[in-house]
Amino acid sequence: MKPLLSLEGFCVAHGAAQVVHEVNLAVNPGEIVTVIGPNGAGKTSLLCAVMGLLPSRGALHLNDEPIARPSVEAMVARGVGLVPEKRELFAEMPVQDNLLLGGFARWRRGQRDQHACMDEVFGIFPRLAERRNQLAATLSGGERQMLAIGRALMARPRLLLLDEPSLGLAPLLVREVLRVVAGLREQGLSVLLVEQNARAALQVADRAYVLETGAVALQGTASELLHDPRIVQTYLGMGEARRELDSSLVNQKRQTPQSGV
Repeated sequence: MKPLLSLEGFCVAHGAAQVVHEVNLAVNPGEIVTVIGPNGAGKTSLLCAVMGLLPSRGALHLNDEPIARPSVEAMVARGVGLVPEKRELFAEMPVQDNLLLGGFARWRRGQRDQHACMDEVFGIFPRLAERRNQLAATLSGGERQMLAIGRALMARPRLLLLDEPSLGLAPLLVREVLRVVAGLREQGLSVLLVEQNARAALQVADRAYVLETGAVALQGTASELLHDPRIVQTYLGMGEARRELDSSLVNQKRQTPQSGV
């Protein structure tokens, strides 16, 4: 299977400071890939550079086509959508107008299916349908995240770049948003998910990359990394490490033959 997105030797700089170093990464069709790591590791910069918001060097292929100079217009035209960390909603416009603006690029190309797309988004997020005439500024944090994702879906992307969707949300809302993300995979959408909540990200993803100081430190399937002792201790907390150790000791005890009397 050819990757939908592949990066080879991908580097990103903020002015003279290089923040992402020689990253090799791939996202396959219908797959959720997550990038986890500490604050300042370069996760958001990586997403922004893929979308063309930051300058980069190295190879970027989209559906096996080399993209020499990524730009927002070129990436959107090729089916890539971005949900930024700060959501960037039009606060003084109602929900349905925010959604319609998400489909503007399709409208400009002569594709007049915006209302059908909106109905699909309302099917995914029924709460947005209830608030379709409500100003975005009056929505709760979870509803704003739903609207940001819904607006990106209005462009019917093949690849969705999600930057910290759990930021500022209560645990219950985090689960709801990521449940929706997992459902998008079932519809054939690929997702590159940047997330600081390592546990939530690894539970929903197929594969994962760990970014530290701008470079890939670890990679593998999400289930492997979820139980990797280095990930457990560094990103899931010492309490989680203790639970993993206790579980391991219990399993060892079960497997140890007991001497009879």
